[in-house]
Amino acid sequence: MKTIGLIGAGHIGSQLARLAVKSGYNVVISNSRGPESLAALVGELGPKARAATPDEAAKAGDLVVVTVPLKNYRQVPVAPLAGKIVIDTNNYYPDRDGHIAELDNESTTTSELLQAHLPTSKVVKGFNHIYAKALTTDGQPAGSKNRRALAIAGNDAAAKATVTQLNDQFGFDTVDMGTLKESWRIQRDTPGYGPRRSADELRADLAAAKR
Repeated sequence: MKTIGLIGAGHIGSQLARLAVKSGYNVVISNSRGPESLAALVGELGPKARAATPDEAAKAGDLVVVTVPLKNYRQVPVAPLAGKIVIDTNNYYPDRDGHIAELDNESTTTSELLQAHLPTSKVVKGFNHIYAKALTTDGQPAGSKNRRALAIAGNDAAAKATVTQLNDQFGFDTVDMGTLKESWRIQRDTPGYGPRRSADELRADLAAAKR
């Protein structure tokens, strides 16, 4: 894996781009406003980064991060993401996204919605429960005492292994919640959403989560 595509360049997307470049990846970053709106960020990131359209970022990425407001998930391009690992950072905020009935009645999860939209992609939940600024300040080398952990979920074991490796490169341990169906355990208003946690602490938070 050499190139990470980013669909979305907000707080999380821009921080992940910084981490990716720092870790030696090429980055293709996009947003809904067009590549020219990303000139300053790309200038900061340097020669390993370029701005593109969402379609181009989806095509270019060996792995692609979808980090858009949940209400816009249906605008994520489908065909160029076929067969690819897609990291879903999305969270559901009804005041921003409007009410989504199947999330309100908890019959599904945000990541299952994205997986249904991208039926041949390998969606992995990740990076959704850490404040954006902490992405570039909280990472530590592997083996560090009380290293911060991030939760993931997904239906494909190999895809989760790849994201676990990426987390490690970015400075974080990983706690696997299981399938996308279990990703509600790290949604808004659950114990693990937001605070800094070691792997053991995060496992306890996930176990304590209630729908």
